[in-house]
Amino acid sequence: MSRIGRMPIAVPAGVTVDIAENNKVTVKGPKGTLERVLPAEMDIKMENNEIIVSRPNDLKKMKSLHGLTRTLINNMVVGVTEGYEKKLEVNGVGYRAQKQGKKLVLSLGYSHPVEMEDPEGIETVLDGQNIIIVKGISKEKVGQYAAEIRAKRAPEPYKGKGIKYADEVIRRKVGKTGKK
Repeated sequence: MSRIGRMPIAVPAGVTVDIAENNKVTVKGPKGTLERVLPAEMDIKMENNEIIVSRPNDLKKMKSLHGLTRTLINNMVVGVTEGYEKKLEVNGVGYRAQKQGKKLVLSLGYSHPVEMEDPEGIETVLDGQNIIIVKGISKEKVGQYAAEIRAKRAPEPYKGKGIKYADEVIRRKVGKTGKK
């Protein structure tokens, strides 16, 4: 049986979980509200401050949905209590980031500055000129927006210029060598 799917999700104080029909789960917490429609086959129950996800049978599809459903609910609970954040680093000569209201302005060596509007429910914070912190309550949206920022200038392997995640390791390559 799914080890992750079997684990109960503890609901902390100050968080309300509402399970409607068609497995529409709404999680309200101090940081905000998240809602999501989860696979209808899964059985989601609330028992004395714990959420338990169970599956109807042991078909391969049900097994794969079991752990996924539990993790999605857990991510929602963690999101409304603690929130999520991703750190990005801008590396390169003349490469920098600036904030203008809700806009993130990136100078990445192109002929124009790259402007990105913060999506709904996501906030970007600058730490110095080269560290961008993406914060929000939805793990999915934080990860997606961080990936979109990184895609504007992905790091290259020779000098390591570009935007990378703070915990990402770039495999460096040796450049060309001249003829002898």
